[in-house]
Amino acid sequence: MTNYKFKLSAMRLNMFIFIIISNLVNGQAIEWISFEQAIKAQKENPKKILMDVYTDWCGPCKLMDKKTFQNPYVADYISEHYYAVKFNAEGNETINYYDNTFKNPNYDPIKKGRNATHQFTQFLGVKGYPTIVFISEGGDLITPVVGYQNPQQLELYLKMIKQGDYMVFSKPDDFEKYLKNFVPKFKN
Repeated sequence: MTNYKFKLSAMRLNMFIFIIISNLVNGQAIEWISFEQAIKAQKENPKKILMDVYTDWCGPCKLMDKKTFQNPYVADYISEHYYAVKFNAEGNETINYYDNTFKNPNYDPIKKGRNATHQFTQFLGVKGYPTIVFISEGGDLITPVVGYQNPQQLELYLKMIKQGDYMVFSKPDDFEKYLKNFVPKFKN
């Protein structure tokens, strides 16, 4: 009986150690907040906003959630340098932005799969999913990045926008040169 209790205690200790190590190795998870919360937080602590514009039916959106946003390097970088917002492009959330109110008047809560496009999605100029929209500390749109991005592809945009490197581009060749010289450091 004592041997059984010892083995049970050892198993519990091993499980506890495994959980602690897993959390350390996996880094922190991204804390997603609403757009309204991000705009409010910018007033107290200015940071850029990274907005993941997705839909419930979008396969690449789900893949990006699983493969890119859960990557510890991506999660740590976003958490440190951005306010992270998830926005359902076909959802029913009301968005207030620059004295405008955006809704989804044709949203159908019964509908499964594709739904009506939100007015804010249209305002952002989003044409495909997923799209990551970067917004400045002052609330101005910087740029959308359309399509699935793996960790190394997203790293380019995260660092370029965080550091303000995009502001010195004066012609399309400037971005191509930047892209060519960029050395990703994020691992899979």
